Amino acid sequence: MKIILTDRALLKISGSDSELFLQNQLSNDIKKLDNSSAQLNAYCQHQGKIIALFWVVRSEDSFLLSFPLDLLDKIKPRLQMFVIMSDVIIQDVTEDFCQIGLVNETHEDAFFIKDQLSVLLEKYYDKAVNNYESISFWNKACIDSNLPEIFLVTSEKLVPQMLNLDINEFGVNFSKGCYPGQEVVARLHYLGRAKRRLYAFSSDSKIQLGDSLLSANSKSSKASGIVINTVKYNSQYYCLATLEVDYKNQKVILDNEQGSILKRINNE
Repeated sequence: MKIILTDRALLKISGSDSELFLQNQLSNDIKKLDNSSAQLNAYCQHQGKIIALFWVVRSEDSFLLSFPLDLLDKIKPRLQMFVIMSDVIIQDVTEDFCQIGLVNETHEDAFFIKDQLSVLLEKYYDKAVNNYESISFWNKACIDSNLPEIFLVTSEKLVPQMLNLDINEFGVNFSKGCYPGQEVVARLHYLGRAKRRLYAFSSDSKIQLGDSLLSANSKSSKASGIVINTVKYNSQYYCLATLEVDYKNQKVILDNEQGSILKRINNE
């Protein structure tokens, strides 16, 4: 299945220092990135909270960073701040490419993300060809694959462990060296288990990005979790959300007027 991802921005990072620049800014090991994969990276602030998640791909001598469009005005100037004297050029190339999500489909030029998900970056495509699925199909596939996302409403609220990025070092490499927030992320990794993790849920009622999750048995002064991805698909609502690990098998509701019950989907 092919889906045009109209809600994603794309930045091009070029220049002789571009790899070193990204290595010093992002959570994963850019040096290990091959030419056929989209590497998931957390871009953190100094307290270890995730500002954005990037799909990073190599493009000839440059790199392309794909992330939600609503973060573009926040991300581009922030990255630019850290260029300083380096030979790094940051360009917004969102309008120069069509980002196409592939589900259970292969293409020689696509970049593999996770499970059956890949992304294709095309400079030219025929808008008249009507063989693309709804973006809801992609969003549902991301939830099925436990592929997290950060939008403006959830930016700077979560550490990588809450999104399971540390598991098998999917989005965090613990031996690559320093990057903003690295000390906090490493300390959480080496000194104890994560208290909150990422889970998939379904509901008969509407779920919105940034909604809080509550468990009646939780003694936390904060909400038990937060919704980070959501989609309505075939009249049912689905989401990925963080939740306190100790209450993952107990009753969980949304903190809204309806107090909608969430049913956990065991796809971890």
